Amino acid sequence: MDKTKKIYVAGHSGLVGTAIMRQLDVRGYNNIVTRTHSELDLADQISVRQFFAEQQPAYVILAAAKVGGIHANRTYPADFIYQNLMIQTNVIDSAYHYNVQKLIFLGSSCIYPKLAKQPMNEDQLLAGYLEETNEAYAIAKIAGVKMCKAYNQQYATNYMSMMPTNLYGIGDNYDLQNSHVIPALIRKFHEGKISKQKQVALWGTGTPKREFLCSDDMADACLYIMENYNSNDTGEVINIGSGKDISIHDVARLIAKIVGFNGSIVYDNSMPDGTMRKLLDVTKLSTLGWQPKVSFESGLRLAYDDFLQNYCAITRDAAEA
Repeated sequence: MDKTKKIYVAGHSGLVGTAIMRQLDVRGYNNIVTRTHSELDLADQISVRQFFAEQQPAYVILAAAKVGGIHANRTYPADFIYQNLMIQTNVIDSAYHYNVQKLIFLGSSCIYPKLAKQPMNEDQLLAGYLEETNEAYAIAKIAGVKMCKAYNQQYATNYMSMMPTNLYGIGDNYDLQNSHVIPALIRKFHEGKISKQKQVALWGTGTPKREFLCSDDMADACLYIMENYNSNDTGEVINIGSGKDISIHDVARLIAKIVGFNGSIVYDNSMPDGTMRKLLDVTKLSTLGWQPKVSFESGLRLAYDDFLQNYCAITRDAAEA
């Protein structure tokens, strides 16, 4: 990558986007263009075309998406499929029309089948049925992968699809109705500690196993690939993960320890677990020379510090206003 050329980070203010912005800064990239949702609605094709015509970015990192946990995916499937399809379609197509040199499309490990062989390698895409609780989101992301592949084949573009595992870290979403598991657990245990609850109840059984990666590691991997690797005409898909998984129960116990919650953990077995195991095969990424740097416990401590400094401060200031 030429550091003098313009980079557009779509979705720069989210968990993924802010991590990418930090990593770009560390690497010395300063010709970066961003837009908030109020400044540019990526679901609006005309607005996106005008933006690309005016800005002419050389590189694009497509981190913008509508995301959420099981509850949000089950409640708003139409929003998840429509908004994600529109965002990625407009950005990818405009990137082609305005001669973007390289693009990374960020998907999700949920694109793989519900009963995929573990760990899941890139070849298992579309090899079986999807997990029902996030099917709409997954289908949208699969469409993005296939769109990158189609443009590479037809137009010789250089678009790559990166599939991160479950992410957590600085700037996460702590809304209990729409957040992912780690930020939800951080908030639940923190509030349990503050209110001196004797127990905290969690969805499901606690037995499913999940793989987690700090968002800063994910951003580091994306830029490593952006700087050192080019797609082939099939539309390369590369998993991004730690290669290790852990049960939700063990995650909960570790977060409770970090937060300082001393009560008990109980489970609501009437609520869904989702897929019982989701572990990515990261052989391809490892072969390309990248390894994660942030240990799971260290990453959780960083996330909790961020929760205290930002989310708690914001909610406290709002309550006092």
